[in-house]
Amino acid sequence: MKLKGNIVDVINKRIFKGEVTFKDGKILSIEEKPNKETVYILPGFIDAHIHIESSMLVPSEFAKIAVTHGTVATVSDPHEIANVLGVAGVHFMIENGKQVPFKFNFGAPSCVPATHFESAGAIINADAIKTLLQNPDIKYLAEMMNYPGVIHDDKEVLKKIAWAKHYNKPVDGHAPGVVGNDVTKYINAGISTDHECFTYNEALEKLEKGMKILIREGSAAKNFEAIVDLLPQYYRDIMFCSDDKHPDDLLIGHINQLCARAVAKGIDIFKILQAACINPVKHYNLDVGLLQVGHNADCIVVQDLKDFKTLQTYVNGVLVYNNGTSLIETVAFKNLNNFNCKRKTVADFKIASSAKKIRVIEALEGQLVTNEIIENANLVDGYLVSNTDTDVLKMAVINRYQDKKPALAFIKNFGLKEGAIASSVGHDSHNIIVVGVTDEAICKAVNLIIENKGGICAVSNTKEAIVKLPIAGIMSDKPCADIGKQYQTLDAMAKTMGCTLNAPYMSLSFMALLVIPSLKLSDKGLFSGSSFTFTNLEIN
Repeated sequence: MKLKGNIVDVINKRIFKGEVTFKDGKILSIEEKPNKETVYILPGFIDAHIHIESSMLVPSEFAKIAVTHGTVATVSDPHEIANVLGVAGVHFMIENGKQVPFKFNFGAPSCVPATHFESAGAIINADAIKTLLQNPDIKYLAEMMNYPGVIHDDKEVLKKIAWAKHYNKPVDGHAPGVVGNDVTKYINAGISTDHECFTYNEALEKLEKGMKILIREGSAAKNFEAIVDLLPQYYRDIMFCSDDKHPDDLLIGHINQLCARAVAKGIDIFKILQAACINPVKHYNLDVGLLQVGHNADCIVVQDLKDFKTLQTYVNGVLVYNNGTSLIETVAFKNLNNFNCKRKTVADFKIASSAKKIRVIEALEGQLVTNEIIENANLVDGYLVSNTDTDVLKMAVINRYQDKKPALAFIKNFGLKEGAIASSVGHDSHNIIVVGVTDEAICKAVNLIIENKGGICAVSNTKEAIVKLPIAGIMSDKPCADIGKQYQTLDAMAKTMGCTLNAPYMSLSFMALLVIPSLKLSDKGLFSGSSFTFTNLEIN
């Protein structure tokens, strides 16, 4: 197989006319030769941190779309399915990914459950982490979200990190807003990356202290603009990632979009491609070629180095995408799930109260962090209810693994004027999470999720709709084109009902993510991510 065009040698910082020859999956030769081709040949893109589950696709279906954007590999944390199904979920992801020509690199989920302040479907302790890390298919210890545990010397947490060091595998970090002496101790424990920086100064401090920083731009968390200006100076220590990417966004683009945006800012092309293609391979010791003789033929052909429109994608020398057509085939797989709760009643969502003030979660556009604010209580007949005038809406998180009373709170900035939206994608434990205008609508949306054993849904005054997610309650058994279209329809419905957020369902899914400050709701109650303790809804 021969490819002709402008060869982008990122390692040696050269672009030249030439010809790449590969055979049996390896690059046989790279020769400098004149030719009339205007296309560019470069190493494939790598998403340095992503939860495949958040695309609502199984790995094999994710790969089918990712290659259309020039992505050849991912560094994937199967944390989401592990919180539902435990180690069995991790093995499901590995085995499904192996069935297609794409390079998934899975980690051992370090925090299952993420905290003890919520109910998950499984536990992965240090002994299980040891067993996982012995598996050559497990490339690293996935994000250590329990940063308080690291900082305060939690024995179980440190034991997991010790096993990663024992097997010489990197440890990924997760330390939003952690700076100063705390982040120094976190890094010294052996944690090498962070994808949670949301300010320039936070990322700069972590870079200066030796961390690799991942610039994240996902469907909900968008930190590219805040920290991309660090790339020119620290290009050897920066990678690109999406963390969580919904199916409709994945259909449009992937890491190629971040490269295009960096080019538009005037950043040197070799520094951009160092972050997008080279650094993940070196940091995680991935079996991914870098367009060098003797390497695996993992490369892409793009139209230009401005928009990075992908024309062809090769993985181990196999053509997996060609001019508009993904050549990755659909594969069969078994549906796994863990859903054991019963239907709820409207009475389950009522809050009797006489409080004058309440503590409210303030959702922020494009961020996983939230604010804790105080609002006037809206009381009707002795019960706390939503207030659409001030956009303070009732929300609930319901344990889906056993029958328990819903945890109730209030949230601002969802903007709904009618109905409710709900999801069984609720990071990290994937309990049911719902926001709504009335208790009746909230109850109806929750029961729609329960009846289908997983999904995302919207209930308006006149209709209801659901995208079913039968695999662990977080993934579809359908192709991306189908699930992407369904998701777009549901997203539009939520916005018709008044939701003002750019990605309503992705934002909703993070409102139960306790390891991100400041105020969140778990199935056990309202939780302060700042003090790492439960807190009261009512303020008397």
